[in-house]
Amino acid sequence: MLSATGVTFAYDSTLVLRGVSIDVPEGGLVGILGPNGSGKTTLLKVLAGTRKPTSGSVFLDGQDLRRIPRTVVARRMSVVPQETQLAFDYSVLEVVLMGRYPHLAAFEIEGPQDYELARRALEATGTAGFETRPFATLSGGEKQRVIIAAALAQISAPAGSPAPLLLLDEPTAALDLAYQLEIAALLRDLRDRLHLSMVLSTHDLNFAASVCSSLVLLRDGQVLAAGPTDEVLTTRAVRELYGVDAEVHRHAAAGHLVVTPIRRSLASAGR
Repeated sequence: MLSATGVTFAYDSTLVLRGVSIDVPEGGLVGILGPNGSGKTTLLKVLAGTRKPTSGSVFLDGQDLRRIPRTVVARRMSVVPQETQLAFDYSVLEVVLMGRYPHLAAFEIEGPQDYELARRALEATGTAGFETRPFATLSGGEKQRVIIAAALAQISAPAGSPAPLLLLDEPTAALDLAYQLEIAALLRDLRDRLHLSMVLSTHDLNFAASVCSSLVLLRDGQVLAAGPTDEVLTTRAVRELYGVDAEVHRHAAAGHLVVTPIRRSLASAGR
């Protein structure tokens, strides 16, 4: 569905991605894990087509992303950024309606169908009750749900259309524990109920373990490992990725792997 092959990217002379390959199957929820500065956000931007790789290619349904018009890509794939700053005091509904812009012609205003799809997206994210509230008055978790609703409104398409894609950059970075669990449950629900394919970047190992079907471990712009979550997320992988000794086990009540950091790895102390 969405894939990158041998992608390299540099900001001026600084190499950020080094021959990265990734595959996002239809219906998959792929997590990109890595420490700060590993290239996670840059990889998401390359996958979204907002950054062009220095070498290598990104493909959407087998077609080079650079050959697909941006409007077509925007109707199929949306990005939820780590932070959202708005210049004006928009209402929640106005924020979600912004997701409909790729579907409008120049100078065209939103019509009844756009409002219907925006309200469906609010319902899907449990934020319908906030429709008339100023976005700025919401809590961090509520804002994140509304931004996800805007992304859903952007990629809403008629039945039978190719599966939409949602790309999320550190979706729980600024949230407390309760909201982290809430966003994790929301993403699982959206994937199953709306048949979305998702890619998310995070440094939160337990969040990734709770939602992702597969992982890509990224360090210094290179892929250390990739594959099913249960196979990739190991004690050795955590040590190599973060320089931390940790216990990784399946938690009976949680139903997924849980990572418990123990200490800074002696092997990485000099890194």
